[in-house]
Amino acid sequence: MQTAWVVGLGKSGETAARLLTAQGWQVTVSDRGQGDRLAPVEAALTQAGIAVRLGDTFDPEPIAPRPDLVVVSPGVPWDSPGVARARDLGIDTIGEMELAWRNLSDRPWLAITGTNGKTTTTALAAAIFQAAGFNAPACGNIGTAACGLALTPDATPIDWVVAEVSSYQIESSATLAPKIGIWTTFTPDHLARHYTLDNYFEIKASLLDRSELQILNGDDPALRERGPARYPNAIWTSTQGQSALPANADRGAWLADGWAIVAGQPIVAAADLAMTGNHNHQNLLMAVAAAHYAGIAPEAIAQAVRDFPGVAHRLERVGSWRSIQFINDSKATNYDAAEVGINAVAKPAILIAGGEAKEGDDRAWIAAIQDRAAAVLLIGSAAPAFHQRLTAVGYDRAEIVDTLERAIPRAAELATEHQAAIVLLSPACASFDQFPNFEVRGDRFRELCLDWIAKQS
Repeated sequence: MQTAWVVGLGKSGETAARLLTAQGWQVTVSDRGQGDRLAPVEAALTQAGIAVRLGDTFDPEPIAPRPDLVVVSPGVPWDSPGVARARDLGIDTIGEMELAWRNLSDRPWLAITGTNGKTTTTALAAAIFQAAGFNAPACGNIGTAACGLALTPDATPIDWVVAEVSSYQIESSATLAPKIGIWTTFTPDHLARHYTLDNYFEIKASLLDRSELQILNGDDPALRERGPARYPNAIWTSTQGQSALPANADRGAWLADGWAIVAGQPIVAAADLAMTGNHNHQNLLMAVAAAHYAGIAPEAIAQAVRDFPGVAHRLERVGSWRSIQFINDSKATNYDAAEVGINAVAKPAILIAGGEAKEGDDRAWIAAIQDRAAAVLLIGSAAPAFHQRLTAVGYDRAEIVDTLERAIPRAAELATEHQAAIVLLSPACASFDQFPNFEVRGDRFRELCLDWIAKQS
């Protein structure tokens, strides 16, 4: 019997372990963590015949016999000592996304990557493909883990795999070759893991290199600079009109007179998308271009866009009190995404920011706060540094409140005081200091807002 070792017991690791077990592998899963959070997963996997080792730092050297396959979860650094040593020993070492590709490479894939905009573009593209009659589930960083599509028996065969693919997943997926690859944006992020901007760029680019058709955001400065020479046949998109496309203007997608147009054909009115902001019109163009080049009829695309409700945790309206809207932008986990978030809502706004800070250039975000935020409430471990940074530029309306529980009532009070119509959670930070992930953070914000609103009536 072949043996496999899965490193990391998150959603991806658990699903990979179940898939391999269903295929007859003898599987062990290890994770450095332990305690109550992992106990239910450990119990379920043990019952399924999968060995689980918690509190374990993966090292292939003492494992006997050595596994035939090592599958690495996205949260485990690809260059961590144990994973790097497994590759040095010649063990077949891959990521969970690569394992999914090995099982589903006979289906066409639409893969979406980028620093920001991935989730909205992925969700919208999947909705369009599904409305057109395809069984096209979203997976990866959105929806189910990719291996879950190969694990779950389905009476309806999968027609398209629509995958949101992070840099963590790309670097461990050497053969993933999509039918269509979308690159949404490129700005500094994850440099603590990828070290240099060039390395981060090359990881992202490798997915597009292997894609049969490339679609790129022509409004993104870095992609405009580097993309045309690297992808001479790419489809480009621009919210600024056809003349703004950097290459292949006759085949691209652009906005004109309020319409999303692909290769000269009007597809849908941009106003039909129930999401605000110029960045969402760019996401619309990329999703619509993918659908067009996949052969989906304009009428089906347009209807799907009109029916699309938006994405949780990305400028999600969660409730209102009097004239104040509470908006959940928890997925804004870096400065660029948070800048987009605050620029997308009406000003003045009450901003809730903070969490576990990331490296990056915060100047544009700070400028947006100065222009658009009536007050800023700071939470999490980044709060003192953010307060100091805002004070240094002369912004004197920032307060440290530490938690979302304290932020909500104070935000409502400040919104009334400043006649602000928006309370916006847009953290510009990862969530790991206080929450397992940005989804849990956003869910908690939504819960607290709705509970506070209910108590006011």
